[in-house]
Amino acid sequence: MRPIKNIHGDKAPHWVGDGFYVKTLINHLDDSPDFNYSHTDPFLLFDYGTPTTFDPNPNYKTQPHGVGQHPHKGFETVTIAYEGEISHADSVGGQGTIQEGDVQWMTAGRGIMHEEFHSEAFGQRGGVFSMVQLWVNLPSTHKLTDPNYQSIKRAEMPIVELIDSRNLDHQTTIGKAAIIAGTWQEITGAANTFTPINLWDIELHTAGATTLKVPNTHNTLLLIQEGELLVNGTSVSAGNLIQFDAPTQHRTDMQAEQKPATDTIELLYPATESGEQAPVKLLLLSGEPIGEPVAGYGPFVMNTQEELRQTFRDYQTGNFIK
Repeated sequence: MRPIKNIHGDKAPHWVGDGFYVKTLINHLDDSPDFNYSHTDPFLLFDYGTPTTFDPNPNYKTQPHGVGQHPHKGFETVTIAYEGEISHADSVGGQGTIQEGDVQWMTAGRGIMHEEFHSEAFGQRGGVFSMVQLWVNLPSTHKLTDPNYQSIKRAEMPIVELIDSRNLDHQTTIGKAAIIAGTWQEITGAANTFTPINLWDIELHTAGATTLKVPNTHNTLLLIQEGELLVNGTSVSAGNLIQFDAPTQHRTDMQAEQKPATDTIELLYPATESGEQAPVKLLLLSGEPIGEPVAGYGPFVMNTQEELRQTFRDYQTGNFIK
């Protein structure tokens, strides 16, 4: 079992633009000795969008809520919609609207401009809005890769049923996992990635227990997006991010074709006294550390300070995406 090292959730929420009310649970610029980029590599930043109710926007066509055009370079952004709808458009022609359960996976690479807004349909009707956004680092060999956009619908993701491990004879389904990226046993996720990453969107709807298996070469984190449950025997509620102990094995110590061993994470969703179970939603993030220096500021993440300075010069002189 991979032990829990810490639980993070005491961050004050803040607005990104006027459409995203988030708690930043991972920030590669933080230098805390107990929780910094070395503990989350390859994940640079992670914003948890707390469920927020928006009134209908009378100017939904001309002034949608969100963030206008802005740059990124050197990494990927991954946005998951839980409630509401998000529209994206970028400088290389990528565009689309994601709804509940869908994912936008944008590779900034050598540089991109993009914008993110509530969709027209959501702006017109209003309602509860909730999302997460993750920044995934790119290794130096792919920092300057061409920008790309993957729009991944929930119907395109492999879905794995989760069976109650306390009573395998009855094969009771207690939930499901959508494999956004990576592998679940022999099942491959929908997204293309540059380094080994697992991103599993998990929902438990019935009381029971189940076990997750993650490579012991991966940094591993688990977001409680909604509800409350026991993880490795510890009660954790919505808005908290679990940091597990560091990997016990490293890819550099293994043969190229060798598969890493796995660690387990135990999930227990206790029955309620009333017998009614509100769904619990989780997001598992695990990734093989890239292990390279990071020089980042604002929307740019490079390997050296000189690369970072050059990126800012390019942006300021109009040479950013040429």
